[in-house]
Amino acid sequence: MAKLYFRYGAMNSGKSTNLLQAAFNYEEREQQVLLMKPRIDTKGDTDIVSRLGVRRAVDFVVGAEEDLWEVFARERRKIEDRTGKAVSCLLVDEAQFLTESQVDDLLRIAIIDNIPVLAYGIRTDFQTVAFPGSRRLLEISHSLEELKTICRCGKKAVFNTRQVDGEFVFDGEQVAIEDGVEIVYESLCGNCYLQESGGVFNRTRRVLTESLATAYNSAPDPDFS
Repeated sequence: MAKLYFRYGAMNSGKSTNLLQAAFNYEEREQQVLLMKPRIDTKGDTDIVSRLGVRRAVDFVVGAEEDLWEVFARERRKIEDRTGKAVSCLLVDEAQFLTESQVDDLLRIAIIDNIPVLAYGIRTDFQTVAFPGSRRLLEISHSLEELKTICRCGKKAVFNTRQVDGEFVFDGEQVAIEDGVEIVYESLCGNCYLQESGGVFNRTRRVLTESLATAYNSAPDPDFS
């Protein structure tokens, strides 16, 4: 049975480069691959862009309202009709922007269609909150692999920060829509993140309700003790 792989890392950890290398490896062995990304990711338009300067057009993009499994089946048929070869792998860039149901479709492709799926993305946003797509990938992927990068202090970077017009910001929409402002991101270790955020990991997370907090503080379930 094929598997669903989630390869995640902070920004600048080489996710797109790794994806393009995986595609090259398949094609070097004369196997067919499909590359896709969510439509909401406008970086590079319909290209996957590596920070090393390598870029490649995706085979298709998927909107949040679309059935990913259905779109994949259509694109798969196009490749097989044109080349006479079966698709050997689906590679997904910026997988954090997928919906939870679309991530479920990736698992169906791996299990039912028996086609390996390699999904690449970041786990959390600039407020350290998991993207819905990433959270679902962490829940159901067969294999998890962290791609590492370095903080400005030399430690491993694990968090992503957002700067607007040169200033760090720690509240706002999860997906930034650029509208006349310069938005850049920097990957930081936990210590450097706290220095910039004033000691706070998430300024907008809702406090647990009293009943839920009580449940967390109660004794372990005997089945798991």
